[in-house]
Amino acid sequence: MAITTDQPAALKLLSPWRRYFQWATSLVILLLPWLQPGGHSALRIDIPSLSLYLFGQVLRIEELYLFLLFILAFGICFLLVTLVSGRVWCGWACPQTTLNDLAEWVSRKLKLKVVANHLEGKTWRKVAAQLFFLLLAALVSANLLWYFIKPQQFLFELVHGELRFGVWITFFAIALLIYLDLALIRRLMCKDFCPYGRIQTSLVDPGTLILQLPDSEKPRCIKCNSCVRACPMGIDIRDGYQVECINCGRCLDACRQVMFKRQQPGLIYYTFGADNRGAAALFNPRTLILSLVLLSLVTVLGVAISNRAGTTLEVALSHTANSRLLKDGRQVTFFSAWVNNRGTAQQTYRLKARRPNGEWLTLKGQTVEFNLLGGKNRKLDFALATPPASEPYMVEFILLNQEQQVIAAAKAQVTPVTEYE
Repeated sequence: MAITTDQPAALKLLSPWRRYFQWATSLVILLLPWLQPGGHSALRIDIPSLSLYLFGQVLRIEELYLFLLFILAFGICFLLVTLVSGRVWCGWACPQTTLNDLAEWVSRKLKLKVVANHLEGKTWRKVAAQLFFLLLAALVSANLLWYFIKPQQFLFELVHGELRFGVWITFFAIALLIYLDLALIRRLMCKDFCPYGRIQTSLVDPGTLILQLPDSEKPRCIKCNSCVRACPMGIDIRDGYQVECINCGRCLDACRQVMFKRQQPGLIYYTFGADNRGAAALFNPRTLILSLVLLSLVTVLGVAISNRAGTTLEVALSHTANSRLLKDGRQVTFFSAWVNNRGTAQQTYRLKARRPNGEWLTLKGQTVEFNLLGGKNRKLDFALATPPASEPYMVEFILLNQEQQVIAAAKAQVTPVTEYE
């Protein structure tokens, strides 16, 4: 990324693009729970059913390995993005930064001064700002809960006062934490408390993207301090790389504006590494290894999700009723079955049973034409009538859909008994 001393053709600022990106990411976070591919939220954890709704897929607790793969892939992606882009996430996409920017923008619109993380101005203006912080905190709290409760259900129960006690407590607790963050902590969270900056420091690489004032440009600095005044973290980029820098680019814009008036390009810019090695610096062992691991995990996760069965069936002997013989010589064995609809649409099922020789057996109970909503499971209790036998044998249970197609199967053993009913 070369910088010349030629007169700039036009003033190009990053701040509009940063705001657009912040608005886009905020809208995605707000609207994601409202999107309903297949009739369910695009991303939501349903605690009562122990299910994860993930962009049209329903992952239940027994498929936890898929969720763990997703978390592992997300973690590797997090490390890779940090290794490549440094703290650009902090300055451009982090919700903490977005909320801080919004809170300070509203404060300034109310003609308050933001000085050293404090608001200065008339009391009524401060009260108005605090009320806005409360409303914003309530919205953020509700948005977080939408990833666990359907937003339509949450708003209906909120308006009618039907939210459960635990939900109320969670809602107010999160809202209080967000409000205290906006009212008291704000930039201190990024500067002193957030562990991400420390993690990024340990991951910094000679090719990591950073924001800097190179030594070669320092002789042109006119010491106007505009970069210092523009920095939300209160640091001086002229002192070199600092862990508190969130790569937001405000100092870059401030410098460009000042130097533009002098018919010169700005002195501050993004570089891949302190030595400005260019994008080629990204092709190093750590970056390539992480990229390969991430690609492998995403491939495995994609194949596992695409090949997973849409419906599962498990069958086991009932623990509440013993097998017995009827007077006509047939044996009755009691079973329990668990049917899990992993899809998003309602399905109609029929359960049937047959012996290894293909002979169909008689089932009595909840086995004919039962419906199951997408992402739900159901327990079936039924009895199996079988001809007399002298030794144990396996019975195959098959699950048919509405089109009479076999979509799942399970086996269980029938053990002969000699005791009549």
